[in-house]
Parts: sequence; C-alpha cells; structure tokens
Amino acid sequence: MISGRVQGVGFRKEITELATRLKLTGWVRNLSDGRVEALVEGEKDRLEILIEFCHVGPHGASVRVVDVVWLDYAGELDGFRILKHPPSST
Repeated sequence: MISGRVQGVGFRKEITELATRLKLTGWVRNLSDGRVEALVEGEKDRLEILIEFCHVGPHGASVRVVDVVWLDYAGELDGFRILKHPPSST
C-alpha cells in the first residue's frame, strides 16, 4: 500500500513498466481512499528494487507511507497489469 499524493501522477504506469522490466508478476490499482495498492511476486532482490521506487514514485508524486507485507511465494500470478477498478466497499 502506498499513501500520499500517489494518484493522477502516473504511479500505476511507472510501477507496471518497472515490474515488467524486472520480470515481476502481479497487479497494481488505485483505491477509493487515494492510496495505490500492489500485489507483486518475484525474486526478493528485484522486489526490493520496486519497493525502493515506491518510496519515491514518479515525478509529481509525494509518497508519505509505503506499507510492505511479505508473503510466501505462491506463483499464481502471470504478467503484470493495472486493475482499472478499485475493490468495492461491500
């Protein structure tokens, strides 16, 4: 989860491009509360590069907090994509 001024600045696009270059799999989406959420799988050293980027973000972003939760590798994701719709609040 990435908090701050992170929507409307190309954050999802930049994460997708970097994740693809790093051969990571997963998704990224905007949340209705203004945060950006990502679920990413891959090699730890490559994940750490992506996390470093998330602390800075693209030009125009102002990142306040990056919350990272490490989970066991599931291998269930294929490719990397932007989810267009935030999850419903129900």
